[in-house]
Amino acid sequence: MKNNEQGFTYPLTLAMLLLFLSLFSFRVDQLLTERKLAHETNLILQEEYYFHSSVKKVEEIMQLGGVIPSKGTFTYLNGSMGFQADIPIGTIQKINFTLKMHTGETVVGRGFFDITSKKMIKWTEIY
Repeated sequence: MKNNEQGFTYPLTLAMLLLFLSLFSFRVDQLLTERKLAHETNLILQEEYYFHSSVKKVEEIMQLGGVIPSKGTFTYLNGSMGFQADIPIGTIQKINFTLKMHTGETVVGRGFFDITSKKMIKWTEIY
């Protein structure tokens, strides 16, 4: 039997293996990026929900009693929202909201409320 040492199958197998590994690593990297993006999106949406709920609760306090306490806290499942009301200037009252998530993130926002209509008229986030 004659030895055939032209080397056709080894380079072909090596090329296929390298192609498979590169495609596999690309897909794993893409999956990890999508998971990270989904987690960040979930966290941002949760923060927005907590801010929205807190603003609605403050508006409800204004509509029921008319006077907002100078300090207070709303507790949520994954964080707590503290608020501090400033003295009203004319018909506008400024309230600072501080969200502290259990993940360690802190987000600060400021709402301007109209006392006569008892609604929020302006919102800003402080970075």
